[in-house]
Amino acid sequence: MAKTTLEFPDKVLRKAKAKAAEQGIPLRQFVTEAVEAKLDEGAKGEKPWMKMFGGMKHLHKDNLRIQKFIDEEFEQIDPEDWA
Repeated sequence: MAKTTLEFPDKVLRKAKAKAAEQGIPLRQFVTEAVEAKLDEGAKGEKPWMKMFGGMKHLHKDNLRIQKFIDEEFEQIDPEDWA
């Protein structure tokens, strides 16, 4: 195991210590698990905002129906535009 020194903003360090205490684990373990989770997230290539991507897939048919209606309306030529 390697040792290093890290600097955290006071607010972040206080929150990390509190969370570690809530979980009943040492701060070192809490930080190690947090870094491991972040590394795993990056390895999967997932972005946090991508978790909900496709979350409205069930509306696809409705979207197609609405788009068809819009396309049909815009294809119509008003008589005043014939000139």
